[in-house]
Amino acid sequence: TCTSGGFLLFFAPFSEENEGISMPTKKVVNKTRKAVSKRFKVTASGKVKRNRQGKRHLLSSKSPKRRRRLGSATYVEKDDMRRITESLPFSH
Repeated sequence: TCTSGGFLLFFAPFSEENEGISMPTKKVVNKTRKAVSKRFKVTASGKVKRNRQGKRHLLSSKSPKRRRRLGSATYVEKDDMRRITESLPFSH
């Protein structure tokens, strides 16, 4: 151990068997963003399906027609599709 700026640093003891071995490089993995996978689904044709916002609470002040419309799913606009499909690498 040695001290540097008030911090204790610990070093592994040197051994000849570990001489030629380097640390593993970072593996690049595309991970699914789980929050996105719970909110969006990719259809067979490649469109992204989503639920509408606004049907969680305060429903008594909304008209029945508006509540019915909020219950039906819709598709994501083309401008946002690229962002969402990048977060779902294994769905398309």
